[in-house]
Amino acid sequence: MTPEEWPSEWMRSVLGVCVLRTLLDGPNYGYAITQNLTAAGLGTVKGGTLYPLLGRFEESGFVEVEWRPGDGGPGRKYFSLTDQGRAHARSMAELWADFTKTTRELTDGALEKRRELT
Repeated sequence: MTPEEWPSEWMRSVLGVCVLRTLLDGPNYGYAITQNLTAAGLGTVKGGTLYPLLGRFEESGFVEVEWRPGDGGPGRKYFSLTDQGRAHARSMAELWADFTKTTRELTDGALEKRRELT
């Protein structure tokens, strides 16, 4: 399965925690965030999906926005985590790890059943 084929329901569930994780590395702009997500194996995340999420993070006080001049081009809107956002990012990463451990223990049973049948 390629990253472009991840079920959209899975992507909607994990995207927020992954975007917060990328912002733990420092302020970044939308296109660079999508490139980081692609490099991590999540596939292509469209701006129409990313920017509303970043807007909700801003409204919640998790990110701050700053316009910076571009290198010979238009300015860019940088997103950075607030202290509240950093705490939320770490909390969500911990919860996600617990969730995936739980689901993995359940779903790995299907793999064992498949091996028994072959």
